[in-house]
Amino acid sequence: MGKMLYLTVLSVAFALFFLSRFILLKKEIRSVTDQLLERHQHKADTKINLAFYDTDFEKLAKEINVQIDETKVANAQKRRTENELRQAILNMSHDIRTPMTSILGYIQFLENEDLTQEKSKEYIMIIKTGALRLKGLLEDFLELSMIESAEYSLKMDSIKLNDMVLEVLVGFYEEFNKKNIEPSINISENEVWIIGNSSAVKRVIENLTINAIKHSSGNVAINLNKTPSYAELTVINPASELKEEDLFYLFNRFYKADQARKGKGTGLGLSITKSLMQKMNGDITAELKDEQLYMKCKWKIKP
Repeated sequence: MGKMLYLTVLSVAFALFFLSRFILLKKEIRSVTDQLLERHQHKADTKINLAFYDTDFEKLAKEINVQIDETKVANAQKRRTENELRQAILNMSHDIRTPMTSILGYIQFLENEDLTQEKSKEYIMIIKTGALRLKGLLEDFLELSMIESAEYSLKMDSIKLNDMVLEVLVGFYEEFNKKNIEPSINISENEVWIIGNSSAVKRVIENLTINAIKHSSGNVAINLNKTPSYAELTVINPASELKEEDLFYLFNRFYKADQARKGKGTGLGLSITKSLMQKMNGDITAELKDEQLYMKCKWKIKP
């Protein structure tokens, strides 16, 4: 009789225990449901909190919180992308409107019958300059759009970087002379073979050189070095107007740190350069040291 009573009490205790756990678990499910509902209705932006701790339920809450974190990151990235796109469209509209307004204005001047031949030639030259700027802007924008598409791929080959750097720099001889720049060129004596795309590598070197010439307030240095795992091309130019915070945006579409020079380029060159480097599995970074801008490109060394 005592044994039966003991078993009955024990059974009741177990039943009460599991019933209480069941009730608490149901309560916790309702609480989590309410928290998720508040998040869904944008009334709260917090992670899931538990009052009743159960191992399996904790794992579930942990996974939900992981999803919440990933959603926050995705939403932040989406907002950044949308902001960049809006800014890109705004900048492109401005860059198109400026030369277009100039072209239309000088076309109206040309319609004046009293215009001298000398003035006509002057206005035609201004119109031609504006049209060429528009052409360059649209070509750069189309090129960047094409490069950044998922379908765009580059055929990778072995490239002797020493020869290509010198070949590109020789083509800028006149540009260096016009700005009275004597470039300091330091290229490794060892052969530097990389894995890349010939046209893309050439475009990267050209864009970095153009950027240095346009915005340099002094001389320009081009260094090519080789390590056991990668080749590094560094283009250095004085950039007293550049600030540390500009480096974060330097490769964004249409970004121009020096707004006073906004007529000197489309603001797409460095974006194109970065996209090409990424397509080649390379890397490009910008550093500012003692008012000197260091643009560094890294390619994988040929095995």
